[in-house]
Amino acid sequence: MLVLEYKAVVKKSQSTAIDEAIRTSQFVRNKVLRYWMDNRGIGKKELYQYNTALRAEYGFVKDLNSHACQASVENVERAISRFFDNCKKNKQGLKGYPQFKKDARSVEYKTSGWKLHPTKRKITFSDKKGIGELKLLGKWDIHTYPAELIKRVRIVRRADGYYVQFCVKVDAIQEPRTGDGEVGLDVGLEYFYSDSNGYHEENPRFLRKAEKAIKHAQRRIYSKEKGKNNRRKARGRYARKHLKVSRQREEHAKRIARNVCKANTLVAYEELNVRGLVRNRRLAKSISDVAWRAFRRWLEYFAIKFGTQVVAIAPHYTSQKCSGCGDIVKKTLSTRTHTCKCGCILQRDVNAAINILCKAKSTGGHPGSNAWGVGTSTFLGASQAHASCDVEPRIPRLLAVGSVNLIYIRLG
Repeated sequence: MLVLEYKAVVKKSQSTAIDEAIRTSQFVRNKVLRYWMDNRGIGKKELYQYNTALRAEYGFVKDLNSHACQASVENVERAISRFFDNCKKNKQGLKGYPQFKKDARSVEYKTSGWKLHPTKRKITFSDKKGIGELKLLGKWDIHTYPAELIKRVRIVRRADGYYVQFCVKVDAIQEPRTGDGEVGLDVGLEYFYSDSNGYHEENPRFLRKAEKAIKHAQRRIYSKEKGKNNRRKARGRYARKHLKVSRQREEHAKRIARNVCKANTLVAYEELNVRGLVRNRRLAKSISDVAWRAFRRWLEYFAIKFGTQVVAIAPHYTSQKCSGCGDIVKKTLSTRTHTCKCGCILQRDVNAAINILCKAKSTGGHPGSNAWGVGTSTFLGASQAHASCDVEPRIPRLLAVGSVNLIYIRLG
């Protein structure tokens, strides 16, 4: 599923109508969820029947397109299924019990309730909420897809305005790789990641760099009187700064993941419990800022796009084990150099990355015959470096990075 996002030009009356549609969608979802909580054991059929009853009882629900109401029911159904699946799999920690929505920011239409203009630069919503015609800003990639392939249309409210998302049912087109290397990745806070070839990707620290401006914008909120227009504007400026940081993180993770998958046939990385790690109050901000989860998500996508095999490895003892002889060398977090009695001296994260790659291969992660062959760096265009468990890798020469292809495209 490809998601194309366009900035929408809206009038004040249209923004009010969109907000009302979002609130109605949230109302339907919460009412259906409450109905399921009060009547345990009911199935999908009963949920949709209750949705029909809501449309008959409330006029503002009937004004929203029927498919948009059904999309809200589908969200509840997915949340319930995910909860029971986690229970059956005996997932550790919280099982994800369905929660009520308090601040919904989107409304989703299915195949009705909207119509694209022949130029595909405008979209018209035809339900009784009064949204009407919205002008779309951005590059016109949507015109290359037939209208019947658009399975969902969402209106999303963000700090800097409203966006229209088109969910297009297309398969990812495989692209040729530029290299056939094998690499292990050790993510961290000092560096974004260190690979088994000795390359360190710098941690951009987007939040840390913007923190001063964000705190200043936050202080400006409390200097304004409650309920006044100036306070609302100050909150908007504060929210837009956070939105910029989140977009920077996502684009960075996307670009790096693409480079890694394009240059390698096998990528081994740590399977970290990010939700558990952010409970550390000393490191929570830094862990959230580095965006490990987004990086893994994009690795898995670009692995399909470039035909790369990605393997998630448990991180236990990867930092303590010597990649040369296999002995355990205890070290604290402050010790950044791995030194073993066998003569192996490596940067700590590089040693861990080599162990991650070895572990992926020893567990059948890569069926090829070239067990410890030549690997390429994760930086596109770099020269090849030998990556084995008993030879210290050489730092590759860095060249320019190619262009980036996106599955989630934000335009405007």
